[in-house]
Amino acid sequence: MDVTNVRKQRRAAVAQRLAAALAVVVVLLVGPASSWAAQPPATTAAQDGFVPVDESKPQERLPATPLLVAAYAVAWVVIFGYVWTLWSRLSRVEREIVEVSRRIDAGSRR
Repeated sequence: MDVTNVRKQRRAAVAQRLAAALAVVVVLLVGPASSWAAQPPATTAAQDGFVPVDESKPQERLPATPLLVAAYAVAWVVIFGYVWTLWSRLSRVEREIVEVSRRIDAGSRR
């Protein structure tokens, strides 16, 4: 197998992995936003009449949700970037090993 074909295949694999990672990040960022848009607007007690505090439904709100989602997205991007750099370094070492093996084989044939 030619070295250029191997490089092309690896680049294609990296492009696919990056596209998949980007899709995951987009889903993580857009998914919660669509659920926020689907919630009905909150009504006040003045609109519905008087409601004692004990009988009202508790509202669960997490005001830091967008920040949490952004933090997870950044963490995943950093993780994927780190894995990509490890993969890149490993492929470079593999190429060097193949080159050294070729040189050794060429030297032993003399």
